[in-house]
Amino acid sequence: MRPRVFLPVSIAVAILVFLAARLVDNDYVFFAGYTVLQFIVLATAWNILGGYTGYVNFGSAAFFAIGAYTTVFFYKAAPLPIPVLMAISGLLAGIVGLGMGYLTLRLRGAFFAIATLALAVVLQTLVVNWDYVGGSRGAYIIRPNEIAPIGPYIHYLFLLMLALVVLAINAARGIERSRLGYGFAAIRDDELAAEASGVPTLRLKLIATTLSGALMGMAGAPFPYYIGYVQPSSAFGLEYAVNSIAMPMIGGTTSWAGPLIGAILLGTLQQVATVTISSAVNVLIVGLLLVGFVIIAPNGIIGLVQGWRRKGRRA
Repeated sequence: MRPRVFLPVSIAVAILVFLAARLVDNDYVFFAGYTVLQFIVLATAWNILGGYTGYVNFGSAAFFAIGAYTTVFFYKAAPLPIPVLMAISGLLAGIVGLGMGYLTLRLRGAFFAIATLALAVVLQTLVVNWDYVGGSRGAYIIRPNEIAPIGPYIHYLFLLMLALVVLAINAARGIERSRLGYGFAAIRDDELAAEASGVPTLRLKLIATTLSGALMGMAGAPFPYYIGYVQPSSAFGLEYAVNSIAMPMIGGTTSWAGPLIGAILLGTLQQVATVTISSAVNVLIVGLLLVGFVIIAPNGIIGLVQGWRRKGRRA
């Protein structure tokens, strides 16, 4: 499907999803759906760097928290509409991603992964000691109950995150089918060979870290209005780093559809487990599914389906 056709189709699907959620007439659907949509964006953003270029990023929570605490800062300084906060958060997180990439992308493998994890630790330490945004005590965000003409505020947040999902998926799909995506794939397959062939590897990796960080920051911007109370342990939560990695790996890291499938599957299971059992089992679910897919389908669901198709053609 061509990009000019895919964009209106994805917008139409998003509208149908929103209308279907409204028909259910249950606010919990919007609360749970918001979380799933949030993970779709995070998984897609992680995949731009970790899947397309092969650089595993353990610092997803840092970029998400940049978006969350940007909202807290402006809530206290000068309240702004959430779409504006999302744009500002994306800009700030993109700049941090660019800086992180410039400092760490000369490292490879486990060394790069450890460096990104260190970034999250450093930023969390700064936030804990920054009293203006609440420090270790956290900060409360008072949101209105409704917003005209949409209705309940959670519906508004759901719609914003749904729009961000459309943006993230179209961006990832556009990258995958462009010269930029081919450059990313060359880096992932063999960076030394790509560099020897004239591919500007450092420049492409910086673009990947910037885009990935920006989308994660935008996903974090509405979070304070969603949860109502933000503290470092929630904004820098382990589940963001773990899910951002696990969801693309379960769905498939070489395609834009992989993070989407993995996030819907894993996110839905986690929301069901939260209601029926406890939110404490969410990380256990991630671990079990990840181990299972590494054994059964190391290339994720997309890779598994592609393997079945190849076998069918041979037969």
